Amino acid sequence: MKISQLSRATGVSPRSIRHYEKKKLLTANRLENDYREFDESAVDRVKTIQIYLRLGLSTEEIEQVLNCKDNYPEYAEDEYCGEMLAVYEEKLNEINKQMNTLATVQQRLEKQIRQMKEKGIAMGGGY
Repeated sequence: MKISQLSRATGVSPRSIRHYEKKKLLTANRLENDYREFDESAVDRVKTIQIYLRLGLSTEEIEQVLNCKDNYPEYAEDEYCGEMLAVYEEKLNEINKQMNTLATVQQRLEKQIRQMKEKGIAMGGGY
């Protein structure tokens, strides 16, 4: 499939797909006219890359994860690769810190709202 077809199938821009290829996250065959040709597995690969990006992994970390899965397919079904355990643990720690920070912010906002309501401050949009 061409890059435009892969883009439509995944909802990812052609520019991003070219970036993934440049970062070695994705491979394409080159046709005689130098167009990229992707196989059907590229759809799942791009979707996987998107998941990892949403989790906050860098393209370098994603490359390590994907290479681990490619080199050790016996771990692919578990989505576990021994070499990547440290990366996963670090990312989990970062997510936990973010969740704690958000919980603190949420508590402070709830307290502010409660105090404002107790003081009778009305919500209003008029200026």
